Amino acid sequence: MNRREMMIGAGMLTGASILAEGRDSKPVAEAPRKLKFVVTGGHPGDPEYGCGGTIARLTALGHEVVLLYMNDGAWETSAPVRIAEAKKACEILKARPAYANQINGHAIVDNAHYEAFQKIIETENPDAVFTHWLIDNHPDHRGIANLTLESWKQLKHKFAMYYYEVSDGEDTMQFPAPTHFVDITEVADAKKAACYAHASQDPNRFYGVQDTVASFRGLESGYKRAEAYIWQIGSPYDIFPMAGLPAR
Repeated sequence: MNRREMMIGAGMLTGASILAEGRDSKPVAEAPRKLKFVVTGGHPGDPEYGCGGTIARLTALGHEVVLLYMNDGAWETSAPVRIAEAKKACEILKARPAYANQINGHAIVDNAHYEAFQKIIETENPDAVFTHWLIDNHPDHRGIANLTLESWKQLKHKFAMYYYEVSDGEDTMQFPAPTHFVDITEVADAKKAACYAHASQDPNRFYGVQDTVASFRGLESGYKRAEAYIWQIGSPYDIFPMAGLPAR
């Protein structure tokens, strides 16, 4: 077995990365397979702020993206308002909202909730999941990150998993050196619009913080703006080349 065959068997080469041999023995490019991504977040708005540019790029390539919120965001603002804002944001990004039905500010991580969350992930059957970094100031962010990690473990590392950052210093803490950077320069306006769809959540302040993070990650990676990720060791493959989304 040569290196290429080993990589195909491991799922590392697929879609546009694989060349199929035609009858005339000339290489023929195989059409990329459409993939499914789930982005988990503590509240409506978290996936948009942390991954909005990447989500916009993925859906533009024809991939399916689900934003799985731990709760409906109800606090000082009512649930119907927050849900409507999330719906608008997802429409902008061409994604689909989903909810784990917990309560804002009261994250529960126990056996019953591990099992319930795992069922949601199993039903969605994603090729990859993005979630919060495990060290975060907000308990809802830490909670859904732990639920996601446990689902990944119980499902035998079936999908690739990555961690994202939100409002570094205020929320995400001690985010280590990223393994991937995604250029979001061309989709920055779509990300901003999705973030501003959460009008009740002071986007002038929060988007400014996150855009500073994107500008810094751009400096690191050679882009104008970028989003950064950490690949979970043990994942069965790297989803970015499979999705046709180059990442440095």
